[in-house]
Amino acid sequence: MHKLKKLVLALLVLAVVAIFLIFTLENQSPVSLVFLGYNLPNIPVSVLMVAALLIGALIGPVLAVVLLWRGRYRQKRS
Repeated sequence: MHKLKKLVLALLVLAVVAIFLIFTLENQSPVSLVFLGYNLPNIPVSVLMVAALLIGALIGPVLAVVLLWRGRYRQKRS
């Protein structure tokens, strides 16, 4: 059973890597981005999308921790 779990996990990781690679290779056309008046150089769409994904993946857990701390703080004060 343990070997089956490892195999399923390895296949899942392989599938995610394959999807990421295909996405990156298919979205190589450069785009220009203007954000708050700052012009970024031409960057491939895949780089922007992966950056947005990583930023979102970091913001989610940080907000969850902040909300947990606020909840615990309110419980202690009550």
